[in-house]
Amino acid sequence: MKKRVLSLVLAAAMVLSLVGCGSATESADNAESASTTDIAFVTDVGNIDDQSFNQYTWAGVQEFASANGLVANYYKPSEDSDAGRVEQMGNAVNDGAKVIVMAGYLFAGALAEAQEKYPDVAFLAIDVSIGDLANPAANTALITFKEEQAGYLAGYAAVTDGYKELGFLGGMAVPAVVRYGYGFVQGAEQAAKDTGAADVNIKYWYSGSFVANDDIKAKMDSWYSEGTEIVFACGGSICNSCLAAAQANNGKMIGVDVDQSYLDTNVVVTSAMKALANSVKVTLADAKANDWKFSATYAGKETTLGAAEDCVGLPMSTSTFTTFSQEKYDELFKGLADGSLAVDNSFDTAVTPAVSTISVDYQE
Repeated sequence: MKKRVLSLVLAAAMVLSLVGCGSATESADNAESASTTDIAFVTDVGNIDDQSFNQYTWAGVQEFASANGLVANYYKPSEDSDAGRVEQMGNAVNDGAKVIVMAGYLFAGALAEAQEKYPDVAFLAIDVSIGDLANPAANTALITFKEEQAGYLAGYAAVTDGYKELGFLGGMAVPAVVRYGYGFVQGAEQAAKDTGAADVNIKYWYSGSFVANDDIKAKMDSWYSEGTEIVFACGGSICNSCLAAAQANNGKMIGVDVDQSYLDTNVVVTSAMKALANSVKVTLADAKANDWKFSATYAGKETTLGAAEDCVGLPMSTSTFTTFSQEKYDELFKGLADGSLAVDNSFDTAVTPAVSTISVDYQE
């Protein structure tokens, strides 16, 4: 079942991330390839064990390489710059890389240069959109996610679990963050209808930053002290500001992008996730099947993955729900996957989701 696949991907991500150390690490001991590198992963800012995008993306690369008798190495830029990233892409090409994987919008500038400089190499960019890289070449695949589906599951689960005073803390109001938030509102609205819950309220705010700071913590302190029970914290390290406030006020939190239960299992109830490792494997399988060139599904475009590809979801094995059940999760996930459950994927901040059962306080 899809839920089990997602759980396995998460478990593998946590284990495999511990393999690498240094700037390049072989991940396939039984590799049949003669190349120094078949699949390269160029890291984003931070380390390979960051419990975030680097770790989970690298895990997907490792799993795919191991399953296919290939050699995977990671390459860490010496500095946080386009030049540093392009330099490591060049090193990977010199090592024989057939495909180079990267994660995060910060790669857009480097990728624009590298895709032209190395036309015979495939480039897989995870969580990079057309808005980041306007003109992906035919050797480039951009992968984004249906954040609204993950947000919907989180909102539905929270209300079903009995929470009535909710919060959504967004970073900057970029499309991915907005989709998470609007999905969260839609899920909470539907759960309130389905369960008959009354007086469900959501405080909703974009902090304007992806960096933890005292102003965000103060805002969260005020929310929790005013009765907010659980906050979906969505946007980089701002989760740390929310976490500190939740810990100080006996509150709860919903993580984002990856399973963030590691932050504090007593505070983080669940996480609205992108299955980064699985998205890597899905796309690499396409490239390998086409002699390391992307098919028309991915080549030169942005492809958005969701429940149908088992690329979003909640980590049910680590979630601490008391009422929301695995059975209900499976039902919702199936609906999202087959299209019978549709979630509005708008990211227009001027047009918020229509609600009739819950109340949403959009704050400046």
